[in-house]
Amino acid sequence: MILIIRILLLILLILGIYWCFTFFLHPYRKINRAVEQKRTIMMDDKGNVHRNILLVYRGVLFEGEKYMGTTEEAFQIVKIHVWPRRHEELVGLQREDFEEIRSMIHAAYPHAEISWKSPIRELLHNSE
Repeated sequence: MILIIRILLLILLILGIYWCFTFFLHPYRKINRAVEQKRTIMMDDKGNVHRNILLVYRGVLFEGEKYMGTTEEAFQIVKIHVWPRRHEELVGLQREDFEEIRSMIHAAYPHAEISWKSPIRELLHNSE
């Protein structure tokens, strides 16, 4: 009976340690912390076209959907659609901020054409 209790406690200890590691090393914790601290961070899995880009800029979380196509050299990401997760957080951002975000994405994907979803698209077209 004591042996069974010890084995169960050992299993609970191992599961607790595993849970702690997965909780503290989860990538979305970095994103949430960057939003809270209003830092700039870009998370992307370049090896997986199907995973979206997550980008935090001045505390606003943006998501970018990647599309693969052909260039003169090879298959690459040729188009990225970007939108904010929450539109109400865009207050205070200006055209220059979106140009900075565009340059950050172009640094990672130089052949990509970046398109914005509403309401950012209207802001960029009205200010030209």
